[in-house]
Amino acid sequence: MHVTLVHVQVKPEHVDDFIEATRLNHQASIKEPGNLRFDVLQAAEDTARFVLYEAYATAQDAADHKHTPHYLIWRDTVAGWMAEPRQGMRYTGLFPGGAARC
Repeated sequence: MHVTLVHVQVKPEHVDDFIEATRLNHQASIKEPGNLRFDVLQAAEDTARFVLYEAYATAQDAADHKHTPHYLIWRDTVAGWMAEPRQGMRYTGLFPGGAARC
């Protein structure tokens, strides 16, 4: 399982816009082949801070996501709303369903 946690800090005046654009991206992303999860989290203490939890079955599925029309629309739509550049951290999912390590 290939997981990316995308950390996003949005300009406060664009929080509602970001949520709507991200909802549309989420709805299309969960229909992609190989998508296992696409969660959108909003920080309780800072409502302009978000984490996108993206899990795909393979590295190729994760890479293919970056070429979908819905992702490209989302990326271009939200670019000006960022208070700072978004940061994606890649992880290998171990549990559930990932490679067990001893």
